[in-house]
Amino acid sequence: MIIGLTGGIASGKSTAAAHLASKGARVMDGDVLGHRAYEPETAAFARIAETFGADVVGADNRIDRKLLGGKVFGNPDALKQLTDILYPEIRRMFAEWIGECQSEDADALLVMDAAVLLEAGWEDLADETWVVIVDPDVAVARATKRDGLDEAAVRKRIASQLSNAERSARADVVIDNSGDPGALTARLDSELARISG
Repeated sequence: MIIGLTGGIASGKSTAAAHLASKGARVMDGDVLGHRAYEPETAAFARIAETFGADVVGADNRIDRKLLGGKVFGNPDALKQLTDILYPEIRRMFAEWIGECQSEDADALLVMDAAVLLEAGWEDLADETWVVIVDPDVAVARATKRDGLDEAAVRKRIASQLSNAERSARADVVIDNSGDPGALTARLDSELARISG
C-alpha cells in the first residue's frame, strides 16, 4: 500500500509522517528528493544550468540555491520552468524508491511525504492520497510560533498554495488537524487500522 501524504504550511503533515513511520511505515520525504534533484550527477542539474545560466553553478560545482531562488522568486514563468525540470526528476526518484521498497517487502506500507504531491501530479504513484488540513488561522498561529515568521509572510504562503477545499476534493482521506495533537494521532491510527484490516 502506497500513501501519498500532503498538506500545506503548518498543517501537521510532517508530524503525521513521523507518526506513520513510528507505526512501521517507510516514509520518503519529497524535500529530501528535492535536494537530491540538484546534485551534480542528476539530469535536472544540467538542465537548470542550461535554463538559468552557468552562473547558478557555484565554484564548488553545486547549484547555488540562493542565486537560483533570486532568479525565480516573484517570477511565475521562471518558477514554472524550474518546477518543470525538478518535478519529473523527483517523480522518477519516488518511483525508484517505491520499486526498491516493494522488491524488499511487497507488503510494506510506503508513505510519499510531499507538500506538492497534487501540484506536481504525483498522486497517481499512490494507492490513496491523504491530505492533512488545518484552519488557515491555526496554520498562521503555528507557523509564526514555530518558524518565527511574520503573519503577513505566512498568509502570503497560504494564499499561494492550494486551498483546503482544493486539496480535499482530490483526496481519498482528509484529516483535519485543527485540534489537539492527540486527535491527529487517533485519526491516523484509525486510518491505519482500516487499511491493514
